[in-house]
Amino acid sequence: MNNDHTPLTPAVFHILLALSSEERHGYDIMKQVAKDSNNSVTMGPGTLYGSIKRMIDSGLITEVGTKLGENNKERIYYRLTAKGRKQLGAEINRYSAVVKMVKKSAPQFS
Repeated sequence: MNNDHTPLTPAVFHILLALSSEERHGYDIMKQVAKDSNNSVTMGPGTLYGSIKRMIDSGLITEVGTKLGENNKERIYYRLTAKGRKQLGAEINRYSAVVKMVKKSAPQFS
C-alpha cells in the first residue's frame, strides 16, 4: 500500500467530503456529514470548528466569505483548496486499498 500521505482524521475526512461538491457554512457541513454517513457520524460544533481552524491553517480549506442566512445571521462559507482536494483523493484511494486488502486477506469479513 502506498503511504505517501498522512492519513486524515475521521473529522477532517468527513469535512473534506462534505465540501467536495460545493461551498458550505458550518451548520451545512454538519448536516452534510450526517447525510453522507446515513446518520452514523455526527459532528458537534466543537469538533467541527476546531477541525476547520486546523484545516485552514494547513491549507486544506479556505474561507470564501460570508452570506446572510436565516434570521439575518451571517454565515462563513468554506471551500476545498487544491491541496484539500488532493488529500481527499489520496485518502479515498487509501480506503479503497484497505478494502481491497481485507477482501483478499480476510474474505469472511467482506
